[in-house]
Amino acid sequence: MVKLIHTLADHDDDVNCCAFSSSLLATCSLDKTIRLYSLSDFSELPHSPLKSHTYAVHCCCFSASGHILASCSTDGTTVLWDTQNGQTLAVLEQPSGSPVRVCRFSPDSTCLVSGAADGTVVLWNAQSYKLHRCASVKDGSLVACAFSPNGNFFVTGSSCGDLTVWDDKMRCLHSEKAHDLGITCCDFSSQPVSGGEQGLQFFRLASCGQDCQIKIWVISFTHTLARIAEDQPKQFTEDWSEDDVSNWLCAQGLKDLVGIFKMNNIDGRELLNLTKESLADDLKIESLGLRSKVLRKIEELRTKMKTLSSEIPDEFICPITRELMKDPVIASDGYSYEKEAMENWISKKKRTSPMTNLVLPSVVLIPNRTLKMAIDRWLETHQK
Repeated sequence: MVKLIHTLADHDDDVNCCAFSSSLLATCSLDKTIRLYSLSDFSELPHSPLKSHTYAVHCCCFSASGHILASCSTDGTTVLWDTQNGQTLAVLEQPSGSPVRVCRFSPDSTCLVSGAADGTVVLWNAQSYKLHRCASVKDGSLVACAFSPNGNFFVTGSSCGDLTVWDDKMRCLHSEKAHDLGITCCDFSSQPVSGGEQGLQFFRLASCGQDCQIKIWVISFTHTLARIAEDQPKQFTEDWSEDDVSNWLCAQGLKDLVGIFKMNNIDGRELLNLTKESLADDLKIESLGLRSKVLRKIEELRTKMKTLSSEIPDEFICPITRELMKDPVIASDGYSYEKEAMENWISKKKRTSPMTNLVLPSVVLIPNRTLKMAIDRWLETHQK
């Protein structure tokens, strides 16, 4: 049975979106406003409507607690509101200035995603209100977004029909054409799918589009998937994890030292800094012969590192860090940089180019996949 219990008619133009919290209903409209209603009697709150946007408001969503409401607009901003008093908490400006079509909180509300008409997608820190990561899709406007129930990844949908899976570092894990005429919405089931391999979680995702179809997807997730770039073989010792160091010790016939190294949290950087004093005093390796063998093997690694570093082509070196790039991006000055280094540069409000010192036309960073492939090929060649 379906029964209409109330009709709200306070907006002056098309209503684009509505969202529930545990006690409120929020609506947003082409009339540039957001309205808040109490669920007890559907009366409008005293501080409603909320006015800050200068153009149409496309989407709104509540944080998990319901105390914060996010709204995004054609004016290129995403505004965070205090739902208890209607005060503006923050105005988040899309780096490109493009109209923002969709916004979504992560399940724990620590992050907020905003997607724009030019394909840029921004991951914001919803507690500090700072830009955390920025990326973009190849074609179309971003019109849909959904976080997985565990918050480890999220999905965006574009007007060109592409469905893209991102991790919390804004790395593209998967992208494919889902709907021929564009995606209109997508959402995850709140419950993971049972079964499957141990340590692997499966989530159902539904997507719908202008091709008159609704598609149900199963997305699997492991920490390996989320950190796929980090799990590739590491050529540079300083990038080794503690497990990489353990594997290296075993390969050198030093398996008996694995426990000692793990107990002291020795990763690649720490390994390269070990001395005969630290091996004896800190790691308590009593055998002089064993200490000498470890030092010889470490010296071999240092020599290899120096040789490899001297051979790195200049175009593979980040102008900021002067190190081999792992995740190269193209900035609006036309130069390529290590993604994290350039993001840190921009976050410190340096709007000038590290190379030319001229003002950057935009702070949007585009993945340089061609350069990334060239670096990977070079690494493969020099690993042999």
